[in-house]
Amino acid sequence: MNKTSLIQEIADRTDASKSEAQKFFDAFTNVVQDSLKKGEDVQITGFGKFYVQKREAREGINPQTKQKINIPASRVPKFTAGNALKDQLK
Repeated sequence: MNKTSLIQEIADRTDASKSEAQKFFDAFTNVVQDSLKKGEDVQITGFGKFYVQKREAREGINPQTKQKINIPASRVPKFTAGNALKDQLK
């Protein structure tokens, strides 16, 4: 499922217009992004948790040249599924 089909599905299930569903989806993603930027976790009980994980600087290898390169430290978004979501997939 891609973003367009997700928005269409939200519109269908909520009896909202596609433009309203787009606004809801955009608002949700903006809230999650803003919270993660502030270093806050976003936990939705039964669904999952969005959080930021720190990656330490490390040494890697350029696959084309086989030369060693330094990969800087970074912060990456992560998602962990909640138990209710996991149970739905069994």
